Amino acid sequence: MKWLLLTSIVLYLFGSYKRPVFVAALLAELVYLGLRGAELGRLPLIGPQDTLVFFSASIGLMALPFIFSKTPRTSASFSWGTGCMAALFALLALPFPTLNMPLPPVLKTYWFELHVALAFFAYALFGVGALLGGMFLFNKEKALLDLQYKSALVGYSFFSASMVSGGIWGYYAWGTYWLWTPKELWTSILWLFYSLYLHLRLKGPQWERGVAWAGIVGFAAALFTYLGVSMLMKSSHSF
Repeated sequence: MKWLLLTSIVLYLFGSYKRPVFVAALLAELVYLGLRGAELGRLPLIGPQDTLVFFSASIGLMALPFIFSKTPRTSASFSWGTGCMAALFALLALPFPTLNMPLPPVLKTYWFELHVALAFFAYALFGVGALLGGMFLFNKEKALLDLQYKSALVGYSFFSASMVSGGIWGYYAWGTYWLWTPKELWTSILWLFYSLYLHLRLKGPQWERGVAWAGIVGFAAALFTYLGVSMLMKSSHSF
């Protein structure tokens, strides 16, 4: 089954500047996740390997509408950039062992799966926005900044829904909607940061470079919330 993941990585890295190859890479990764989920009887969302692959596939999936948008002069470079990003996280997943255990009782709820899936969709959109912001800083094409804003806005909506579903899951799991753990604190910081970002765009054209940089910084904060907190701090959340 891992050959599907390796195939998707190779396609992302070496051919994703062409739209059909990007779609083929994403399909191979989604088939891998589907087979893995069928084997486990649940969504593969436990442990570093499964979550990194799910994150990688989320990047590919969330990038599709932007790849097929009509923004001039950017389709090939953007699809290759998102392909490399997706490949990077899939590559990071390879050294980790797969966890084939059943879900612990505290995680056996659809609220948990909804919470995690929505969070990764949001992280992926923040990553797409960061790439669009970097491209805007390079070639000053205004349409890229508009797409970055749309990416962040949809990602913010997904992230807000993830926080709500996470609170409901927390109530079923621990009897409270909120625990003052590092993961939850950084989740709040990230949510507040993107709340600020969405308002920063309203300050006008003179803030365009600042908006683009804020989207890049926001994705760095998202990566720390996902990976940094999990690796460096003790929390009720793992990956």
